Amino acid sequence: MSAARDSVDQSEVARFGRLAADWWNPRGPMAPLHKLNPVRVGYVRDQVTAHFGRDPKSLDSLSGLRILDIGCGAGILSEPLARLGATMVGVDPAEENIAVASAHAEEQDLSIDYRATTAEALAEAGESFDVVLAMEVVEHVVDVPEFVATCASMVKPGGLMFAATLNRTLKSFALAIVGAEYVLRWVPRGTHQWDKFVTPRELERAIESAGLDVIGERGVIFNPLADRWQLSSDMDVNYMLVARKDGQHTAPANAVGISE
Repeated sequence: MSAARDSVDQSEVARFGRLAADWWNPRGPMAPLHKLNPVRVGYVRDQVTAHFGRDPKSLDSLSGLRILDIGCGAGILSEPLARLGATMVGVDPAEENIAVASAHAEEQDLSIDYRATTAEALAEAGESFDVVLAMEVVEHVVDVPEFVATCASMVKPGGLMFAATLNRTLKSFALAIVGAEYVLRWVPRGTHQWDKFVTPRELERAIESAGLDVIGERGVIFNPLADRWQLSSDMDVNYMLVARKDGQHTAPANAVGISE
């Protein structure tokens, strides 16, 4: 991928970099992400353990797996996956985010390889991973197919790629833009641009064109009565996809087997 074009939108990098200091505040501008995180972690854990033959209830169910978190921010997703035993690499083009992520991981006594760089730079260096995560980042890049191709190139044969993003529907405009940014003020105004939202079919086409097979997709909705996010068949607003790269995968020597 020596000719890969950088998919980073510098205006998006600057905006999220300005939020770095408040990233770990559960009542700050990233509060919705903190509430969404348990669903993301659970979905990734369950799909990965099922795919690699692990026990999802094991405290080190991801042991021996090298996982890349693209657009990791300050590490809200990377940290819980590291606690499950994954060898985590978190990348973000905003140096402010990486500084906060590294400091927070050190405070939590977690070893996470955080880097202020891009997915393209990693791919250029020939990096490869058992699992590649592109969570809540697809809607912020310049070229979705190019970005997806870059992500897919780093998935080892037999490995998985995850993507979570927002569907481009009238419902998502009403809820994710008008509702979340202007009425409820869950996130700062301007956090999202509706025209950059990606439909499931568009994302599936990009993933399939990159040589992966989509093997699962779920919607994510907010339950106001329970005050939490949950998986759903409704993909009109938020959704997640998981895709597999064909090929023989060699399980790590210290892989955790399924409990009897």
